[in-house]
Amino acid sequence: MLWTRMELPCWCLLLLSCLQSLSAHNDFFTSIGQMTDLLYTEKDLVTSLKDYIRAEENKLERVKRWADKLDSLTATATQDPEGFLGHPVNAFKLMKRLNTEWGDLESLVLSDTTDGFISNLTIQRQYFPTEEDQTGAAKALLRLQDTYKLDANTISTGNLPGVKHKSQMTVEDCYELGKIAYSDADYYHTELWMAQALKQLDEGEESTIDKVTVLDYLSYAIYQQGEIERALEYTLRLLKLDPEHQRAKGNLKYFEFQLEKQRKAAEETARTQEERGKRDTSEKKKQKKQKNSFSMIPERKKYEMLCRGEGLKMTPRRQSRLFCRYFDNNHHPRFVLAPVKQQDEWDRPYIVRYLDIISDAEIEKVKQLAKPRLRRATVHDPQTGKLTTAQYRVSKSAWLTGYEDPVIERINERIEAITGLEMDTAEELQVANYGVGGQYEPHFDFGRKDEPDAFKELGTGNRIATWLFYMSDVTAGGATVFPDVGAAVWPKKGTAVFWYNLFASGEGDYSTRHAACPVLVGNKWVSNKWIHERGQEWRRPCGLNETE
Repeated sequence: MLWTRMELPCWCLLLLSCLQSLSAHNDFFTSIGQMTDLLYTEKDLVTSLKDYIRAEENKLERVKRWADKLDSLTATATQDPEGFLGHPVNAFKLMKRLNTEWGDLESLVLSDTTDGFISNLTIQRQYFPTEEDQTGAAKALLRLQDTYKLDANTISTGNLPGVKHKSQMTVEDCYELGKIAYSDADYYHTELWMAQALKQLDEGEESTIDKVTVLDYLSYAIYQQGEIERALEYTLRLLKLDPEHQRAKGNLKYFEFQLEKQRKAAEETARTQEERGKRDTSEKKKQKKQKNSFSMIPERKKYEMLCRGEGLKMTPRRQSRLFCRYFDNNHHPRFVLAPVKQQDEWDRPYIVRYLDIISDAEIEKVKQLAKPRLRRATVHDPQTGKLTTAQYRVSKSAWLTGYEDPVIERINERIEAITGLEMDTAEELQVANYGVGGQYEPHFDFGRKDEPDAFKELGTGNRIATWLFYMSDVTAGGATVFPDVGAAVWPKKGTAVFWYNLFASGEGDYSTRHAACPVLVGNKWVSNKWIHERGQEWRRPCGLNETE
């Protein structure tokens, strides 16, 4: 049965009702949990679109193909929203569709302004992801590519470890990633993704993007990286396809001139070296040997190595000193009959993990309370001591107090009973959900000596310890790593890890500098409790030595 024009506006009210919860949010790409709402929004859009097709049976075939494709996609996605968006390509393509492609569709059908679908789509677009979301999701894919050493073809074909919803990238998707990298003058990633777009075009994939456009970007990106000879090869290939391409013709002459200049310079250098004799390479070998030491590697590289499971510094002898045990915290009444399972994760700094410490029901309750309040995660500004949004922390977080639900109070009491530390002066329970490629780069939880105002407004002293719940398993990536000591702790749902940030003397333990690795595949939920110094005077006596 065809819908009348009077009936179509009803869909507008129906669809708007599910969008109210989205209106207060932004930075969708920083939280998988909140992005799931977008899948239902997109599914409703597809439903509305199909109703419009039924009302206008002779509508353009292009619109119908679009609707059929998205109908199938969203039907699969909404069966397991978090699992679907755990694949970073799916998350990126969701951002791209809602920010760009639905707008193109609107332009296509705008000629008939009486359509209820147009009014639905136009109204809903104010709640859609922004350009920032699409760019953020794209940069997250590039970050994953670097951290986990993935080639563009692996990502494009969707062959990521443990994926449940395999998704392939089109030429347009690869081209879009390349353009975003190009706009940041990131010519390394521009080359990788333009080359992938070209590869898929060469393999016969149909696309609205032509080879000339891709080759134009590709040759320039390669030139910017100093590889003039390869840039010349791609320019010649471009001119075979379009002999009148003015920019390529100009580049051809310029590249040939630069290559001749390089050739002459190389000949001059060779003559000079021949006169001076061969240089002694022993010093170079010595330097190369020194660089192999893990301690000499820059922090960023150590961080990425640990995220991939490389560079761990736990020797077999040290490993043999780590144990697991039943722990009752000196016969605490809560644990006499049911001690908790505790295992050593690392020795210096001492990191312990508690198993089966939070139930699935408690996890779901915490997520239920936190999800409506999730906001872009903040960090303490060392200059002002106040909370501010940081680009190096890609997640959303919410704060939950003990008095708002018995579950939170019960969790706080459990942490106090296990650690023996006072919770009245601790910060509220922070819940965090990581987005596409979600990460938190290396940082300290405690305030250093050069940050005199850190936590001053709280009036409870420095952060003495950190308690971290893992509230989900992560299919790939998402480890908590300690770059200075070469430690890595992997997420396991229902467990928690604990460590002291300060020595008993009150001095900061700089070996606790840590980071949250990007989530490659899956969805990462954590919650943490930052415990402060005040109130611990009789619970953790002060040490006399600086590093005691």
